[in-house]
Amino acid sequence: MADLTTAEQRALDAVDETWLVDRLRGLVSVPSVGGTAAESEAQHLVGDELAALGCDVDRWAIDLAEAATAPDAPGQEVERAEAWGVVGTLPGDGVPALVFCGHTDVVPAGDRALWPADPFTPRVEGGALHGRGACDMKAGLVAALGALAALRTAGVRLARPVAVHSVVGEEDGGLGAWATLRRGHRGEVCVIPEPTAGAAVTANAGALTFRLEVSGHAAHAAYRDEGVSALELFEELHADLRDLEAERQKDADPRFGESRFPYGLSVGRLSTGDWASSVPDRLVAEGRYGVIVGEPVEAARRVFEERVAAFCAAHPWLAEHPVRVAWTGGSFASGQLPPGHPLLGATRVAVADAGGGELEERAIAAGSDLRQYAAAGIPTLHYGPGDLRLAHGPREQVPIADVVLAARAFTLLAMRTAGVR
Repeated sequence: MADLTTAEQRALDAVDETWLVDRLRGLVSVPSVGGTAAESEAQHLVGDELAALGCDVDRWAIDLAEAATAPDAPGQEVERAEAWGVVGTLPGDGVPALVFCGHTDVVPAGDRALWPADPFTPRVEGGALHGRGACDMKAGLVAALGALAALRTAGVRLARPVAVHSVVGEEDGGLGAWATLRRGHRGEVCVIPEPTAGAAVTANAGALTFRLEVSGHAAHAAYRDEGVSALELFEELHADLRDLEAERQKDADPRFGESRFPYGLSVGRLSTGDWASSVPDRLVAEGRYGVIVGEPVEAARRVFEERVAAFCAAHPWLAEHPVRVAWTGGSFASGQLPPGHPLLGATRVAVADAGGGELEERAIAAGSDLRQYAAAGIPTLHYGPGDLRLAHGPREQVPIADVVLAARAFTLLAMRTAGVR
């Protein structure tokens, strides 16, 4: 650890675990599943907290009609009656030196019977706070708020602004980050406190949602050989798409480490047939298709479309009845921190000086808002509490010690990036 200034030590001493746990409990207890009214409720809760911390708060209703038609909009996979953007900025001179961007939306809890307790009743057990959204990523957002609270308690005044962007719709495309950047909110660098399990994530693969429609020929099941099963056609196509997936994993970015499928292709939903004793004449498959780091979205789509077209052209039935490909829902491009950018080093030093270990540089196979900030010219990385492997599942939790460490690191990073008066 480096020698801390008096102000830095005072600010670190002001990081309050009880404050962090109380705010995290409050935020997790709001069931802010994407597209529900609670998604907006969580945003207003964060906005109120930012105002209480002395921030200038911009709170606005996102224009959903514009988001549905703008050519650069990231797409959505859920319907929304409303959506809110919230940005809180600690006063200072000039453009914010540092932005923390966190999302308040969460995925559905799924089968409640698989949870040991109500997913939206947060509980502390074994040194961790459990509940839907605790890890992904309300703990990271609370850690950023906790850093601002520590600066306020310690009486530290920053020379330049630091901002918190609280966004919605990250899980289904990135609506909130898109709207925030479109509104004109910017910063010199950005940290997204997604769960990184003790690493600094400097790149993310992209992800696209596809829809395939396969046409067969219906027949009575007693004479199945006189029909053409859309299900069996899809089985053949799916095997070829699995080969495509394997080809796209070759020479993957070394930051993905031992990840088997950094650019995975996965079918998540299948719908076929309308009668048990009929050969199905139609199948619809929906899935996720990975975008290679640095690969334009349009190029990734073209590779997929050409593979499907080539398979159909060589097939005796599909040559005359080709599979239809559509791109639906969220569109996540890849993104990365520019190589050699000092934000990585500054984050590593802040974490070490806050009492953490050395951060390994990693990439993740999941889409994230990193790509939107990077595309806007804002160098961005992920560092935050928790482990993404526990996100979206019934064991979702975050170690409280991780939240405290992140808040301490963010406190130092804010002071060193923005400067102290």
